[in-house]
Amino acid sequence: MASCPHVHAQDIKPPGPSEVVYREDCTQCFDSIDDEAGLNVCLHCFDGGCAGEREHGILHYKRFKHPLALNIKRTRRKVQRDEPPFKISKLAIAAETDEDRYDTITKIVCYECPTTFVNDGDDQLSRTIEGVMKAMTYSKKEEIKAWEQEFIPCQHTLNLSQQGIKQREPKGLRNCSMCDLKENIWLCLECGSIGCGRSQFGGIGGNSHALAHADMSSHAVAVKLGSLTADGTADIYCYKCNEERVDPNLSTHLAHWGINVADCEKTEKSLMEMQIDHNMRWEFSMMKSDGHELSPVFGPGLTGLTNLGNSCYLSSIVQSLFSLPEFQKRYFLPMHEQPAIKTPAQDFETQMRKLADGILSGRYSRPDTHVIASPDSPEVPHQRGLSPSMFKHLVGRNHEEFSTMRQQDAFEFLLHLFKLIGISRHDGMFNPIDAFRFAIEQRLQCVSCAKVRYRVDEQDNISVAVPARRLSDKHEQISSSANSASLMPVKNEFAKVAMEECLDIFTSEEIVELECPSCMGKDGFRKRSLFRTLPQELIINARRFQLINWVPTKLDIPVDVRNDELDFTSYLASGPRQDEELLPDTDTSAEQFKPNQISLDQLISMGFPAARCEKALFATGNSDTETAMNWLFAHMDDPGIDNPLHTGCATSSKVEQDPAKIAHLGEMGIEASRASKALAATNGDVNRALDWVFSHPSDPEDVEDNGKTGESEPKSTPGFSEIPAKYKLTAIVCHKGTSVHAGHYVAFIRKVLPGDTQPSWVLFNDEKVVKIEDIEEMRKFAYLYFFSRI
Repeated sequence: MASCPHVHAQDIKPPGPSEVVYREDCTQCFDSIDDEAGLNVCLHCFDGGCAGEREHGILHYKRFKHPLALNIKRTRRKVQRDEPPFKISKLAIAAETDEDRYDTITKIVCYECPTTFVNDGDDQLSRTIEGVMKAMTYSKKEEIKAWEQEFIPCQHTLNLSQQGIKQREPKGLRNCSMCDLKENIWLCLECGSIGCGRSQFGGIGGNSHALAHADMSSHAVAVKLGSLTADGTADIYCYKCNEERVDPNLSTHLAHWGINVADCEKTEKSLMEMQIDHNMRWEFSMMKSDGHELSPVFGPGLTGLTNLGNSCYLSSIVQSLFSLPEFQKRYFLPMHEQPAIKTPAQDFETQMRKLADGILSGRYSRPDTHVIASPDSPEVPHQRGLSPSMFKHLVGRNHEEFSTMRQQDAFEFLLHLFKLIGISRHDGMFNPIDAFRFAIEQRLQCVSCAKVRYRVDEQDNISVAVPARRLSDKHEQISSSANSASLMPVKNEFAKVAMEECLDIFTSEEIVELECPSCMGKDGFRKRSLFRTLPQELIINARRFQLINWVPTKLDIPVDVRNDELDFTSYLASGPRQDEELLPDTDTSAEQFKPNQISLDQLISMGFPAARCEKALFATGNSDTETAMNWLFAHMDDPGIDNPLHTGCATSSKVEQDPAKIAHLGEMGIEASRASKALAATNGDVNRALDWVFSHPSDPEDVEDNGKTGESEPKSTPGFSEIPAKYKLTAIVCHKGTSVHAGHYVAFIRKVLPGDTQPSWVLFNDEKVVKIEDIEEMRKFAYLYFFSRI
């Protein structure tokens, strides 16, 4: 075996603890170690490049002159499908057991010595290869970080004060002190009291005696005894924070009560495991009316995405967006070379193109041949689906919610993704979000003097209220999370609502309480919002929330949408009339506004920031708490949502900003000068800085910084005003569950399947992609509607 001089390169060394090793799939496409050619992992920088027809490994070598790579090829052992598919909880952070399911072959390749196999006898090279194979993969590393930041200590766990030592016999830890329950048992770490928890999903009993003890004694911190492990992990709950927490000194606190952590064994599921089980249990029907399983479909645009653990909100949005021609033309570029980025896994443009190629090319949409159907189940197996882990971790990085492994609101994620696309680089290509933009005209008319004011706002979606007309009124006590219970409406039936009725409510006139700056009248204003223009692609968020015990609860109200077309002509604004007298341009209404204190206190008690609550009450005319709450849900990701109502943001980029934060914004396509200015305007908060850039697309100071003078060109209003304005429903995102933070999301998308001439509805349920005959039953679960202009 011939030797290679490159094995002695100085940069050939094992990966360090903080270095990322991309040894699962290519950073620029979804080819992986499970493909026939395997994956080439660069031994100089540990980037993963495919070795198949895409040749991204060779492309990496040509760009960065890294000649040596480790080819990893993995073969999955066939499994008999005689039981439900195994679902990964995404919770265990134990050593991987791939050896039990895969056969792995490795070999060393050199791009500069293609005719020889490299001799791997060199000690340094051998250690490097061993380090690559043992290193934690990128997806696992990011997943662990996401789980670790789920739970943090609080002042009550950090400052825990324990009472006198109270030794216990092991059997004394098995029963609630106030009832006979022997599972779901919690130990108060402050006084040693034993009590049962609250009843939880999955039939786990509980009489809330631990909560009753916390209420009576004002003790805050308790540990679930069945969740204790020998390595010192357990479920810790703080009743004062009403959140799951971490106790850094758990071993010491348990020893105070005679419990040796090393002797503990986990006997019950953790709270997070039960939440995962509950969310995975919200299954949409995969059966036909005759009881047969829906047939999977395969081909371009019919590729599923695997669930990374509570990631169905992401999959449903991504599938809906990439079904639209604007996203396909912008990001599906098979004939274009990927951007020359040294870290493609951290580049937004690269990951969007990778996702588009994976979903739209059809290369990965095929039955999972490693699963052998059992004789009594002859159906074609579903596809394996693609794992969008690099995309998920990139778009969620540094975000308070999307960086975690918790279930999230699909609508909030859509707005977040739109923001990232809007500020990313497009290298001379069009911005696909332009197809969603339009203008809303707001007309205010003083009740006293009849003078009017017009305001035009650009938007890329609308949220409409869905009226709830209950046909039945059944209630059951269920738990909305793993450690809380309340009365929730279940199995309720609601009258069907037409989409036109929701639009009528959205465009209807209402009275808002404002003082007129012209006549000083206090009778208020008549307010009405209509479309000044309409977009090519219209997204409508159907708000089906109702306050029950001051908890926003989702209602399953069916909304009827025509299968043919929906005409928006009647919702277009006509503009100012010649006989109207306009109010002065100076708008002092915000400065004069005084929020309803009762509603403000109620909104703040729900956890909304005060600045947002004031804006919501101002925007909804100070009417009532529920209306303001609905406005907040619809404007969670608005640029500048956390800025005070009365004042703007003072910006100064003169103060030196954190280079790491500037670099992070730079990866999103933001120039260093604007990144510095945005960070200065938002006190160094990266997420708010992204909002600031998004809301200041043409900041005057940037014009001066670039040395340009003169008047800027007038900005055109996005969208169309031509009539008739007819739209057709192309996709819906549906949600099952009592809240947007629990349950399951799927997408129903209208597509022309291979061999067909007419479009059919296709269900995207994570990795499962099936043709469905009718979506009538799914209408009550619809959450987001995607309409395309005809």
